[in-house]
Amino acid sequence: MTELLFRDDAYAKTCQAKVVGVTPEGGIVLDRTVCYAQGGGQPGDVGLLRHSGGEAAITNTVYSADRTQIVHLIGAEAAAGLSPGDSVEVALDWERRLKRMRVHTALHLLSVVLPYPVTGGAIGDGDGRLDFDIPDGGLDKGELTDKMNALIARDAAVTESWITDEELDANPSLVKTMSVKPPRGSGRVRLVAIEGIDLQPCGGTHVRRTGEIGTVTITDIEKKGKQNRRVRLSLVD
Repeated sequence: MTELLFRDDAYAKTCQAKVVGVTPEGGIVLDRTVCYAQGGGQPGDVGLLRHSGGEAAITNTVYSADRTQIVHLIGAEAAAGLSPGDSVEVALDWERRLKRMRVHTALHLLSVVLPYPVTGGAIGDGDGRLDFDIPDGGLDKGELTDKMNALIARDAAVTESWITDEELDANPSLVKTMSVKPPRGSGRVRLVAIEGIDLQPCGGTHVRRTGEIGTVTITDIEKKGKQNRRVRLSLVD
């Protein structure tokens, strides 16, 4: 299995790794990586793969079909120069990743400001959205923006811990998302806690404190069905 360095340190920007496989589509499988693989509404990381013969752009990072390995897509032509056992360096597009981390943590806060079942979501490069199962409308962008920024200003610590699959099954209220289930398969599930504010399963990357999110604004509230509201937010900077 690929060692997921981003799970232990979301701020690691580079790592040394060994090639363990090359796919026909131009994907490089490594023994370890700092790149987050696409999933849970968060896009896969992009960056550079450096090796003795040069470097190649990582255009996306995805899971293998069995979700045990992470594949770095660089294209068939660039991948042809690499073989299992080769040493490489992975370098994130850190500016893009950090924006996604800030947005992801902000979306966890949005699920506190709007304590309704989450039916969908997506993280962008500086913006994001959650879909909520809300019986009626009446949501106000200005009011939600103020509540969000008040939580951010608390500069609460964001930490991770782990529980077993059985412990999660015994506490189903921890899961807020109806469409995206917590990543399982290893016998344990990762929890992300925002001190004094929120606790929920999540496999994504986050900032260390809410103050790092910066100011946000609620940019749009859309009616997507009789009981579904899509709420969009954006980083002000």
